[in-house]
Order: sequence, then C-alpha cells, then structure tokens
Amino acid sequence: MDIGKQWRHIIDSVPDGIIIVDEKGTFIVANQMAQLITGYTEKELKGQSCRLLNCTGCKIVGKGKGKNWCGLFSEEFIREKKCVITNRNNRTIPIIKNATVLFNEKNEIVGAVETLKDISENINYKNELASIKRMYHIDDGFHGIIGRTPVMQTLYEHIESVASLDTPVMILGESGTGKEMVAKALHETGNRASKPFIKVNCAALSENILESELFGHVKGAYTGAETDRIGRFEAAHNGSLFLDEIGDIPLSVQVKLLRVLEEKMIQRVGTNTSIPIDVRIITATNKNLEKLIAQGIFREDLLFRINVFPLTCPPLRQRKDDITLIIQHFITLHAEKTGKNILGFTPEAMRLMVAYPWPGNIREMRNSVEYGFVLARGKSIGIEHLPEKIINFNSLELENKPLRMVEQDSMVKIGLSEKENLFNALKQADGNQTRAAKILGVSRITVWKRIKKHGIQLK
Repeated sequence: MDIGKQWRHIIDSVPDGIIIVDEKGTFIVANQMAQLITGYTEKELKGQSCRLLNCTGCKIVGKGKGKNWCGLFSEEFIREKKCVITNRNNRTIPIIKNATVLFNEKNEIVGAVETLKDISENINYKNELASIKRMYHIDDGFHGIIGRTPVMQTLYEHIESVASLDTPVMILGESGTGKEMVAKALHETGNRASKPFIKVNCAALSENILESELFGHVKGAYTGAETDRIGRFEAAHNGSLFLDEIGDIPLSVQVKLLRVLEEKMIQRVGTNTSIPIDVRIITATNKNLEKLIAQGIFREDLLFRINVFPLTCPPLRQRKDDITLIIQHFITLHAEKTGKNILGFTPEAMRLMVAYPWPGNIREMRNSVEYGFVLARGKSIGIEHLPEKIINFNSLELENKPLRMVEQDSMVKIGLSEKENLFNALKQADGNQTRAAKILGVSRITVWKRIKKHGIQLK
C-alpha cells in the first residue's frame, strides 16, 4: 500500500485538529477536525495568515519567514501548550496545542504542523480556562452579551436561574437591546444547549405564512404547497423555539398557539393528524401586551401562558458604564472584519458617544461604530467621523431650551446673521471655541460645525 497516497484519509481520521502552515505562517492544510474547531473550511483557510485564529500561544514576529515570522520556528517544537483561539463566529475556543517545525533536505525551514485539541467541553480544564482568559484579558461577555453593570449582572443571574428549567420565558425590552442574544444565552446555558435553537420573527410574516411557518403544512394545503413541509415547532423538537415580536401574532394564530402550548401537540396546516412536540418556548416583545389585551388584539390567557418568568433587557441609557466596553467590543469586531488598524475613539468623540441617549440601543451603537470605521483613515475615530445625530445632540439639547435674553450679557445680537454672531463671539473669546460656545449658548461642537460651514479661518 502506498501510504503517500492515503495521507489525506489518515489525517482526517485523527480526532484532533491538524493544520499545516508554510514558513510565512500561511495555511496550507486543515483536516476535518481543524475545520470543525475553527469554523472555517479548508478552502477559506488556504492562503490566509495563521494570525486569523488570533492564538494566544503564538509569538508572532511578522518580519519575514521562518524564525523572523514566528517564535515556533526558533523553538522547533511546542508540547501541550494551553491557549485560546478565536473561531469563525468570533467565539473563543480553549485548546491544547502541539507543534513541530518541518525541514527540507537542505535543513531549511519549510513550515510547521500543529495539532489542536478542543478542551472547551472537558470539565477538568474549566479552572484552567478561567485562568487563561484572565491571563490574556479575554472578555467575550456572558454568551456574547457585553456588560458588567449591576443591572446586567442581575440579568445574567436570572438567566442562569431559569435556564435549566422548561419554564416559559418572556424577554421584554426596547428595540435593539439584545433580546435575541438573551434568548440564545438561555438556550446555551440550559439542558437543551446541544439541541436546535429556532427563531421566528412573528412581525415579518403574514397570517397565512406564519401559521405554516409555525406548524408546517401538507401537500395541497393551499395554493403553492407542492410538498409536505415541517414547521418551526417540529424543527425545534427537544430544543428551544424563540418567538420574536410575539405581540404581532394575529388572533387566529394566537388561538392555535395557545392550544399547542397546552396540549404539546401540533397539527400541520391541511391535516388533522396530531404530532407530539417537546419544545422550550421563549418569547420577546417591545410592546405593552396589557394595552394590546385592553384593545382586544392579544389574548390574556396566552399572555399568562408565555409570561411565566419575565426577563427585562435594560436600555443603554440605564447602563452608561457599559458603553465604553461595548464600543471597544464593536471596534475589535470591525477591525477584524475590515482589516483597518483602528484602535478606538478620541477622548472628545468618546464623550459624545457616552452622552448620547441611544434610542436605538445596541443596534444603533453598532451601526454608529461601523459608520466611523467607514470614514476614519487613521488609528482613531474622531468627532468628524460620527453620525450627524450624535454630533448635533448636545447643541439640540441647548437650542431647544426656552429662549433667554442672552444679548444682555453677551455679544449675541438678534437680527444679525449666524455668521456675524459667530464671528463676534469668536472675536470676544480670542478664538477660543469653548468660550465662544458659552457666549452663543450652544455646544462647542455646534461652534466647530459653524466655523467649517462659513469657512472662518481662526488666527
């Protein structure tokens, strides 16, 4: 037997991940287990730098090839090193790594072979994993949820308390507060973590489509139903079903949903055959369901059935101390995504980010950080890279206050143009924009914008 021709089958049968890189740290080979651990296919890894995995155990020099690229090529081998890599979904994976340098006939370094053993499920390494994360200052939050304030710690405790039970949970909170992340954390922390997590956005589907999505249908049930199709309840069997925007479910579907929750049986559209299901129900809404009940568009008995244990996602304005942490998290994500070497916000820009009330919560903040990444060219995001609504916030706060007789104690004159008032204020303040802002009764950002708008040169 020619072993050389069978090498691929051999490495794919190994229970540990195997990767091979060249002398510049570029991926050449990744066996099936390595692909499972990292989340990347071999095709996606090939040609990429080994930095992609952000391994905490690597000493990357990056100034050439061989010994000038990585400390491994100097040491020639690594044995049983505990470290952490970042997978395709930006989740940290604890591993044990072994590595050996490869040489050619001339004793020249041509690459290295590494084995990766995933230890995330090994209870014997739980304490070691915690120490590794502390050592490398890794903080991926609570199942991806970022926040350390007391309200968030309370939320984490409530999630852990109810996660192992099958108690129906309703997640409340404003739009953009991360209700889906809380639902996933409930699933991942509980006993059904290895089973399906299925999401349905109830607001995005019409009445007929929603019923078919939830319960499935049989061939010929309606026009276009050309084959049998299972619904989300069947897909989530033994796992968790997350019904987002539950307040938007039509009354006709509410009746059927209530019956399913009580009987734990579903019927596909177009048949009377009952199918048993075992599903953990998690719901979410940003609406006041009591008001909907009073208006006759939501069933009170359904609310009692799904709202056994409510969890509330606090808005950003109630956890201001988490803002810088969340922003830095998004900076890290976008830096990896875009390849830009942006390290953070300038102090002035960060102050505006913290002061802004964030009506769109986490979703709005993520979009604002991405907006800054698009405009920024250096290593930091400044005020000029922020969305207009954030820049204008302080000035709007001041300008919407009742008019005061500012002309009595300043050089602001009613009847003068904006440019004339700005010029006079800057002249009185000797060009100091902060003092000019106080004279005008607006924010410093507004002064800065008006200077650019009118092309005033400060000397």
